[in-house]
Amino acid sequence: MSMQRLLSIWFGAGLLKPAPGTWGSAVAVALGLLIHRIGHFPLLALATLAVTLAGFWAVRGYTAGMADPDRSEIVIDEVAGQWLALCFPSAGFWFAGLPVDSFPYPGWVAAFVFFRLFDIWKPWLVGRADRRKDAVGVMADDLWAGLFAGIATMIASAAFHIPLML
Repeated sequence: MSMQRLLSIWFGAGLLKPAPGTWGSAVAVALGLLIHRIGHFPLLALATLAVTLAGFWAVRGYTAGMADPDRSEIVIDEVAGQWLALCFPSAGFWFAGLPVDSFPYPGWVAAFVFFRLFDIWKPWLVGRADRRKDAVGVMADDLWAGLFAGIATMIASAAFHIPLML
């Protein structure tokens, strides 16, 4: 098995059935929480950048010559997008001075739920990127979904916490 395929299917997570994208996102959340615990937001941000760059390389190589590059077993895009979504609450906790072992569950659950929502629904820029039908589109739609999920997570957090502080 080539390194590009191994990365694209995220070490086998993309082969899990049913719904490999959801499995890929769930694996990404578990790994993201571990990365956060080891090095807080800075390490998660660095890992997100690394997996994003690796994803563009791996997906481009793995899907070269395929008629439809957006195959269900490719989940490195979900990992990159999910980690991007997790970066938002992780950064909030880091800037708030929470200890490295603290990542309260509403933050990561919201990031997961919003990411899956935007990844499946594909509104606006997510859908535009998905319609590219090339390796860049495979990665870009999940990065947009991750960005929107991160923003939605922070809006939901503010909507819940601001009334409690008044």
